[in-house]
Amino acid sequence: MGRIANIRVEPPGPGAREVIAQDDKYVATSTKTSPVVAAHAEGGKVTDVDGNTYLDFMSGISVMNVGHSHPRVVRAVQEQAEKLFHFAGTDFYYEAQTKLARKLSEITPGNWEKKVFFSNSGTEAVEAALKLTRWYTRRKQYIGFIGCFHGRTMGSLSLTSSKLSQRRRFFPTVPGVQHVPYADCYRCPYKQEKGSCGTQCAKVIEEVYFNSLVPPEEVAAIFLEPVLGEGGYIVPPASFVKEVSRICKSYGILLVDDEVQAGMGRTGRMWAIEHYDVTPDIICSAKALGSGVPIGATIFPRHMDFEPGAHSNTFGGNLLACASSLATFEVIESEGLLENAAKIGSYLNKRLTELQDRHEVIGDVRGLGLMQATELVKDRKSKEPAVQERNKVIELCYKRGLILLPAGRSAIRYIPPLIVDSDFIDEGIDILDSAFRDLEK
Repeated sequence: MGRIANIRVEPPGPGAREVIAQDDKYVATSTKTSPVVAAHAEGGKVTDVDGNTYLDFMSGISVMNVGHSHPRVVRAVQEQAEKLFHFAGTDFYYEAQTKLARKLSEITPGNWEKKVFFSNSGTEAVEAALKLTRWYTRRKQYIGFIGCFHGRTMGSLSLTSSKLSQRRRFFPTVPGVQHVPYADCYRCPYKQEKGSCGTQCAKVIEEVYFNSLVPPEEVAAIFLEPVLGEGGYIVPPASFVKEVSRICKSYGILLVDDEVQAGMGRTGRMWAIEHYDVTPDIICSAKALGSGVPIGATIFPRHMDFEPGAHSNTFGGNLLACASSLATFEVIESEGLLENAAKIGSYLNKRLTELQDRHEVIGDVRGLGLMQATELVKDRKSKEPAVQERNKVIELCYKRGLILLPAGRSAIRYIPPLIVDSDFIDEGIDILDSAFRDLEK
């Protein structure tokens, strides 16, 4: 494979600057990470409006897991568009929707009959889980984890706690949510040594929260990201996830697994929770589920279903999205992308660890499959977050043709499409290495 990155005009070029100026004028303020103005993409290659080409190490924020414009996905959407875009949302019946619901029921953990509620995004999938767990249990409190991201609509925002900017000025959110520290072994909230804490971060729920803050019989659900996404790509020990599951079972609490970013093969398993030998009650999926066509799904045991009219929407299970999703599953399975994510993810972790050996600013390397991260620190002993240094590295990489995203306070996340090979990884690592060298100068 030849090199992909090719910067013809220093970015942002004139075409990009024009689009950015119009965006600043007309589009609502949101998160803008880098001034890439994409015009075309294929596989793991992105071309901007000025003809610069980039390696994509962010996959549309873990959306384009099968790569950009995969021919099978494109064909499925085209064929569906020629027949029917939309009829009447969830009020009528569609073959593509029922096929996808069956697929999700069969491919998610849990040996029981399931149903699926379709929506348009990850935050909507979480909103549906919030309502469903309250509907089914008639309990009105929840537990989430500090650092987790579940969305920005008011219900899901009540669970989200990865950044203050996401919550500032929005109080009160939905009441009844208690937050517990996540199992971050690099920055243990209880100052314990890794491997010696006895999963205190999970046991505190039962030993402290249930004795002083929230009656367990009033808790409808615990919401868990099996790998922290926006909060820093933190991989918890299996013992932590198992202990959370045990607590849920002991008190009749539902375990909601948020797979919006970590699911759909990203970690080398179809669902990240499978790494821990734990079966959740409910799974929320989105992002890569539609390969770029907006869709969310909440998968739950059949007996928990709403009564008619309790929850619905207009565009959930949109036919183009269902067609894209079914084709996405076909690609993952037929092209062995779970195996490739595990294999190339291990290689990526190895290459990042080599960078850590060469660059003192890299304090930690972590991840599962092709969901990897490096955390930058000013000093490895104090672990003081190197926020500006992280931002500078991302900028330098962008200027050289590598698209990256931040995560947490000072981490960089590496989430290329699951189709990539070792040559693709090597080219990205070369650019990253040069950026670190320039940072150190």
